[in-house]
Amino acid sequence: MTGAAAVLAPLAVVGNGVAAGIMLSTVIGIAPFFLSLPYENYVRTVQFLQPRFDPVMPLTNGGVLVLDAVLAFTADSGTVRATFAVAAVLLAAVIAISVTRNVPVNKFVLALDPRRTPDDWERTDPRRRWRLWNAIRTSLCLAAFAVNAATAVSLA
Repeated sequence: MTGAAAVLAPLAVVGNGVAAGIMLSTVIGIAPFFLSLPYENYVRTVQFLQPRFDPVMPLTNGGVLVLDAVLAFTADSGTVRATFAVAAVLLAAVIAISVTRNVPVNKFVLALDPRRTPDDWERTDPRRRWRLWNAIRTSLCLAAFAVNAATAVSLA
């Protein structure tokens, strides 16, 4: 590994691994937990957790996307540039899903009053929808991690 790739590729792997690990924990632990909670506890839990995950997740995924994009333009080999470009596209999809699907759900829940269940809660409860999109974006983030890790190892 030479030049900028020697520094940037390991940073991309570490950052992507952190993001993928956090996202995987939501799939295997947090989403099922959310589904088990009654309305009031669910809303309070989201209102507690959301400010702790944000801004960490946008900064981590966005930072790795930038690293992958830089590597996609500067790596020595065309194959390596292509694989980092694939990782960047996967992370762009993670961010797009986050912004268009998960963030609106989070904003909706953050605005709820945990002491007053909305009359239409059975119809508007966003947990299953949030879980589905979270699983999709987590899968994409894990795929980006696999691409980043395999590419970085191939450079060593």
